Amino acid sequence: MTDDVTYQDYLELDTLLSLQKPRTAGSAALRSTVLSEQFFIVAHQASELWLRQTIADLEAVIDVFTTTDDTSDAEWIVDLLHRSAGLVHVLHTQLIALDRLPLTDFTLFREVLGTASGAQSEQFHRLARLIGHSKQDGPLYESFAAWVARSGRTVADVARSGIEAGVYYRIIEALLELGNGYFRWQVGHVGLVTKIMGSHAGTGGTSGAEYLLGRCHLPFAELRELRGQAHVGLTVASS
Repeated sequence: MTDDVTYQDYLELDTLLSLQKPRTAGSAALRSTVLSEQFFIVAHQASELWLRQTIADLEAVIDVFTTTDDTSDAEWIVDLLHRSAGLVHVLHTQLIALDRLPLTDFTLFREVLGTASGAQSEQFHRLARLIGHSKQDGPLYESFAAWVARSGRTVADVARSGIEAGVYYRIIEALLELGNGYFRWQVGHVGLVTKIMGSHAGTGGTSGAEYLLGRCHLPFAELRELRGQAHVGLTVASS
């Protein structure tokens, strides 16, 4: 029986809420600086938790694409892709929240970060590899294309067929929703960094905003091109 499990026990809140340890606490720093550092820590820890869930969901999608040849789990795939897109939106929203980080406070606690940088996030890089970028597709799209091929179709066929392709087309729509949200998150990160740091180098030795800008890509380039070709075909047919 688990009747004695409380909300606090289930979520292990004692442990979770003990993990925010501003390095400026206990020093001569102003209270506003300590609270701003805690805010900075909470935002990044929360991002890592959402990244964990997004990665797990996308890896589950890839697993279905690579281990099944039918559409028995296709609707679940659609749900997972839409949820992943929603979680990327949450990550973007957290950037908007970080926009309320006072520049003065950040300047005062930045030195305690040492060489720590978001560029060192293993989960951020893992998600980037799964999704891919404009010059190279990641395993998410590659496994989808292979799954479609095993059904006797091609992604181009699905793109041309539109809604008549059923769940295959809904997956395409969900992939593009995810890709667009991922791109907005990347661009939002650049905007936040340039507002706070301008063109100065990042804490981890990167070139800061320039480094982030160089990583901004619209994923699923082939899929976008195929959708564009389908649009042209529909326009010609209706004229």
